[in-house]
Amino acid sequence: MLKRLTSLLSIVGGLRKFQERLHIALPAVLLLTAAGVRVADPEAVSQARSWVFDSYNRLKPRVYENAPVRILDIDDESLAKLGQWPWPRTMVAQVIRQLTKQGAATVGLDIVFAEPDRTSPKQMLPLWSAAPDSALLNRILVKFPDHDDVLAKAISGSNVVVGSALLGTANGILPTIKASFAVAGDSPLPFLYSFKGAVVNLPILEKSAKGSGSFNTIPERDGIIRRVPLLFRVGDAIIPSLAAEALRVVQGASSISIKSSGASGERSFGAKTGISKIKIGGLVVPTDAHGRVWLYFTKTAPQRTIPIWKIFERDFNPATLSGCIVFLGTSAAGLMDQRHTPLNPLAPGVEIHAQVAEQILLKKFLLRPDWADGAELAFLLLFGTLLILLMSRLGAAGGAALALLAAGSACGFSWFAFTRESILVDPLYPAAVVLLIYFASSLIGFLRTEREKAEVRGAFGRYMSPLLVEKLAEHPEMLKLGGEQKRMTFHFCDIAGFTAMSQWREPRELTLLLNRFLTPMTDIILSRNGSIDKYVGDCIVAYWNAPLDDPNHAQNACLAVLEMHSKLKGLNEQWSAETQQSGKEFIPIRIRTGLNTGSCIVGNMGSNQRFDYSVLGDDVNLASRLEGANKFFGTYIMVSESTVKEAGEAVVARELGRVKVVGKEDPVRVYELLAKKGELSPAWREALPIYEKALADFSKRDFSAALEGFEKVLTLIPKDGPSALYKQVGSDYAVLPPPDDWTGVFELTSK
Repeated sequence: MLKRLTSLLSIVGGLRKFQERLHIALPAVLLLTAAGVRVADPEAVSQARSWVFDSYNRLKPRVYENAPVRILDIDDESLAKLGQWPWPRTMVAQVIRQLTKQGAATVGLDIVFAEPDRTSPKQMLPLWSAAPDSALLNRILVKFPDHDDVLAKAISGSNVVVGSALLGTANGILPTIKASFAVAGDSPLPFLYSFKGAVVNLPILEKSAKGSGSFNTIPERDGIIRRVPLLFRVGDAIIPSLAAEALRVVQGASSISIKSSGASGERSFGAKTGISKIKIGGLVVPTDAHGRVWLYFTKTAPQRTIPIWKIFERDFNPATLSGCIVFLGTSAAGLMDQRHTPLNPLAPGVEIHAQVAEQILLKKFLLRPDWADGAELAFLLLFGTLLILLMSRLGAAGGAALALLAAGSACGFSWFAFTRESILVDPLYPAAVVLLIYFASSLIGFLRTEREKAEVRGAFGRYMSPLLVEKLAEHPEMLKLGGEQKRMTFHFCDIAGFTAMSQWREPRELTLLLNRFLTPMTDIILSRNGSIDKYVGDCIVAYWNAPLDDPNHAQNACLAVLEMHSKLKGLNEQWSAETQQSGKEFIPIRIRTGLNTGSCIVGNMGSNQRFDYSVLGDDVNLASRLEGANKFFGTYIMVSESTVKEAGEAVVARELGRVKVVGKEDPVRVYELLAKKGELSPAWREALPIYEKALADFSKRDFSAALEGFEKVLTLIPKDGPSALYKQVGSDYAVLPPPDDWTGVFELTSK
């Protein structure tokens, strides 16, 4: 007895020393890890930062000012009044002449005329060649001018910038480049967005124009346009954007100047950091390294946009267009030129070019300076370190005050920089890291003051099956290190949402609830010849076929799991009644379970001083991953294919698909246990064959049929998670099919 007490005191003393060191070490590791993640700047961090900047733009959009920029809009009303699109080129020529007559300084065409006008006389003749009077018709039609020639003449008589669409595939076509380029510093070509080909206007139109620019916009990965390049490249050729070229032409400038790293006045310390400024005539535009400008959007401004039909009205005021850059484009829904911006998910594409030109003319720039990344990193390191060092002295309340002060300072400075200086600084990541360190330090402090509670959890972790105790009593020689390879079935389950549940329950109440949950669950596992490996908080780790042999281990494991979930329904009803009597709100408990059958090493693991009888192997880890994978499918019992095959006809299961879990290269086929044999509900008896056919259709890429099937299942089983998941994925694939090498495997990115 004394020996056991001494051993217990030694363990507790070691735990205390470890916790004291952990109070500094864990937050420090978190801080350094967070700093490393910020330096690497993965997509999730970048997207969160973009979300903050989008929110700023929505909270305080740029105030519209009457800059000399207009949009001539081919809207639905104009199509109704002037005829359906595409219009004859003579009509477009009439528009350009009318704009020039009314004083427009430059016209930018957010349209490409890549093919001859099919309404031109010479294009119409082949359609009438079989008519009896085709010869007479030919003599009449050849007297009329070609429509493309009419448009070219109108373009040559005005300051027109034609547009082109750059392509990611090579076609040997390059837009006509009207501007010349001067470069100060390193070559900008490696930093410009690169394309391989282009869709351009007819040569006669390109030749007649004063300028030529690309109307490409580059949305970010979430599809939102926040930054727009002023320059692109095709091979070694630099192509200006439509907005940049319109600004050059309106000033009568011949060249665009590019300032890159290595230029006079640019501090790059030998590094090729890309583009810093672009000068268009007398306009200097600060850009990022890729020649992009951050867009500071205004709300929809009626003053900016003129429906095209109005310019032909007698009462139209020419002063509206006098001296303006006019971008000709469309907002008509049927023409599909719509872009997603922070302020408008369906903004007309032409509005992007107009807002770029406005910002440059008004010198209203959003800036993300080079020092912003360093300032954000320095902030989180400074306040994170202060919090780690002072947390033990300040206590929970003082630490919370310091953490909130840091987070508030980050948010306040960021908002001030945006509203006063139009500078974009991210407050979210530094503030989140500081708060994370506070919560980690608070958790460790809580553990230090709740040692008795920690020792109780440790006791659960050392729980051993009565079967194992009996076998150890009969064979004391098993109390030594070592193990054997064996085929077994492994079980992991835990309570869904337990972390959130533990935050609003008292420790004593939480411990009592765990006891009342774990006891009946353990009884069911043991009654089905299973063994408890350990309890990790609310998680039960168990296995079958050890230490005693069980030839039906997979079947017993499946039956035990179904009984556990059934038992939990009754427990929830009991706990709900008890909770209502106390006047408190009851939240039902649900458990997620993972089962896998495979090989492992089973035996005594540890050191000569202390060891546990446990299991080790890749198939054990897979069971744990399947438990977590339930969250992805919206299920509660997930089992591997090997378990389903070995369980045989004792249970009813349905296939969920193939998944690649974290830490495993090869995909595995997974299933959901539905019921014991003969106990399937009437709704599932009707829904199961429909689901299986829908899943087969999905695998065969027949997404329309699959969607119909999954919708029927959801009608019968409204909260069926897998059907809802496949419906969502199938809907996306129906719009944008997967690549040819698609295998249907879901790759899970979290445990």
